[in-house]
Amino acid sequence: MKRKIAAIFAADIAGYSRLVAEDEEETLRRLASYREVVDDFIAKAGGRIFNTAGDAVLAEFPSAVDAVRCAIDIQESLRTRNMAYPPSRQMSFRIGITIGDVVERDGDLLGDGVNIAARLEGLAEVGGICVSRAVHEQVANKLSVHFADIGAQEVKNIPTPVHAYMVAMRREDGSYSKPQLKKAAAKVAAAPVWMWPLVVAVVAIVGIVVTGFLYNTKLKQTATAASPPAVTPSAAPSASAVPTSPTPTEVAKAPTAPPNASAAMAPMPSPSASPVVGKFAADSVPFINERVRNFLAGDYSAAGDYKAFALNVGGFTGSALNQPNEEAARSMALEQCQKRADAAQSPRRCELYVVGNNVVYSHGKPPMPPAPYFRHDATTERAFASKDFPIVRAPQKVRLENMFVPAAKSRSIALGPGGQYFMVLGASSADDAARRSLESCGAIAGVACLVVAIDDNFVVPIPTLFRITGFFNAASNASIVADARGEVVRKLTDATGWNAIAVGTAGRPGLGLKAADEQTAVTSALADCAKRDSDCHVIAIGPFTVGPIN
Repeated sequence: MKRKIAAIFAADIAGYSRLVAEDEEETLRRLASYREVVDDFIAKAGGRIFNTAGDAVLAEFPSAVDAVRCAIDIQESLRTRNMAYPPSRQMSFRIGITIGDVVERDGDLLGDGVNIAARLEGLAEVGGICVSRAVHEQVANKLSVHFADIGAQEVKNIPTPVHAYMVAMRREDGSYSKPQLKKAAAKVAAAPVWMWPLVVAVVAIVGIVVTGFLYNTKLKQTATAASPPAVTPSAAPSASAVPTSPTPTEVAKAPTAPPNASAAMAPMPSPSASPVVGKFAADSVPFINERVRNFLAGDYSAAGDYKAFALNVGGFTGSALNQPNEEAARSMALEQCQKRADAAQSPRRCELYVVGNNVVYSHGKPPMPPAPYFRHDATTERAFASKDFPIVRAPQKVRLENMFVPAAKSRSIALGPGGQYFMVLGASSADDAARRSLESCGAIAGVACLVVAIDDNFVVPIPTLFRITGFFNAASNASIVADARGEVVRKLTDATGWNAIAVGTAGRPGLGLKAADEQTAVTSALADCAKRDSDCHVIAIGPFTVGPIN
């Protein structure tokens, strides 16, 4: 057995048993998808997973800074994924981190460090992070992270209290959440032995008094019930009254799906339950190519009433025209679409988009970035290489090499912040390929995606001096002090060429904009940061957050 000091990371899913009980198959599928994200972030941060059990993950890191940065990246990435689901079906991790002495045996780690990390995880909020004082001391001056001191906590099977801190997680608007601390129940001091006879006597006297009061009250109520009741107006509604609106509690029990709910994750609707959400317009249909759009604008629009059109987010479609009734049209369109999707091994379900001339597709338009969807910039554009494709794991890079590289033009790949991606091959134009890849990727990710490659080239800067860790959003980036984010956003607007952002200990940003190459942008950003902060380091290049290459 080998002893060592390590930063221990413990995570598991809040309410996992309930999620499994409600829908086991869907929960297990999503767990596998979320674990890919977690495992990837841990590996990128230099961590090692040493134990897993069901929804739980235990990992070690060489430093507390790496562990906390990784935990924040995981929570922010999974929060984005959860936006595609109603609150009752969101899958959120709790994470606990400590530094401790552990024993390594056959690759597994044992000891108080592991146990304390697991207890800290239990103290964390849903979607939050809880760390020990040792971790806080290591991280406080190295990361621009906000902490809330929750004091010494008594936890199960740990003999001494553990001083803990909550990491304040960033909200969508860039502000920080205030952890909701659970107040420990105050311990009541034991009464001296001599007081017990007095307590018993007082209780007995109170009991006699209360019994007498209740007895007299009962006699008065009986006498009142025996006399004819007076007719008085009732404040309560009668049984025949018109039903009132639900109480606030009842309303809260009916969660609504968030905007941009993912079409890919939604169940196939029942033909009789599809809601009418608008009149049909061929130009508004997502995911499809121009040939299908021309069919919808022509043959479909001119056909009789009993017709239907189905699609999935992968762009597979099915249609039925001039059917004997509406039910037949619905069934035929869905069946045709699903057969095509299954033949191509598409994992996405087909859904009815339009029945007759009424749109019944309940997911709305997928989230999209503002146009133009991509720009050609000779300064940053370079030849596409699957091995350099950002964020995704090695198996996905192999798939891109086998499918995207040899495919016919026009072709495009859109990438989501959680590593979701979608490629369109053999489109009629680069603009059409970009639009369709963004629509499908946005529907899957639940947020707007980014066109990374068009045909043979990357069309966004792909850093080589740093490791890409995620998407950069200056307006909500936790590393930049809040009062400086608006200025960073303004200066980055329409900044072509290579752009780099650096921050120091106080979170004051330095910018290197419109540079001719990556190194120049980095040097400029660090120099600009050094004018107003200390210990500056680069956090973003182009559209990506970055970290040091391991």
